[in-house]
Amino acid sequence: MAMREIPGSYEEHVESARFVTDAVALNELVAELLDEERYGIDTEFHRERTYWAKLALVQISWSNGIALVDPLAVDIRPFSQVLEGPGLAILHAADQDLEVLERSCGAVPQRLFETQIAAGFLGFSSASLLSLVERILGRRLEKGDQLTDWTRRPLSATQLRYAAFDVAHLLDLHDEIDRRLRERGRLEWAMQECALALDRPHEPGIPEEMWWKLRQARQFRNA
Repeated sequence: MAMREIPGSYEEHVESARFVTDAVALNELVAELLDEERYGIDTEFHRERTYWAKLALVQISWSNGIALVDPLAVDIRPFSQVLEGPGLAILHAADQDLEVLERSCGAVPQRLFETQIAAGFLGFSSASLLSLVERILGRRLEKGDQLTDWTRRPLSATQLRYAAFDVAHLLDLHDEIDRRLRERGRLEWAMQECALALDRPHEPGIPEEMWWKLRQARQFRNA
């Protein structure tokens, strides 16, 4: 069963993160997550040379820990059971994550708490995850491998550490944003906006029609 601890010395909840690279481990993770009321999720992907983003890593946090799923080693589609389940998915700046999840898993979460959207109702306009974690939780996120090529294997300990930290704070961030929204009577507004984010199309569009969006496209001449 390909599920191992990530090497490195850092916070305990990140140290124990699982690296999932086979079907047995993924099915066990899915079964565990189906019983969770909520879970945090993030993705790493690569789209520099392809029209469709290529999913390279899925990071999940929940009450019992963190898992990093390698979609280049295991078929990620069984994870759709979690996305289609009753649990609340917590994501930050979710548009591109929803796109790659829908294309790779065939599903998006049924329920969404989008921290960037929700934080906007507290006056944090388009704040990054790093900024929200620092300003709301008083913690510092590692900036490490933000621009790395996540499709290259093997992933380094530094990459795995960065990926794990990306979801390590999502549940606490949800708790605090939710608390502040309730105090201000704005939670319902935020959840309505999160629901609208789920309803938006998550595909980049039809490739043959994308040029229609270019400025002054009607003035182009046929070759």
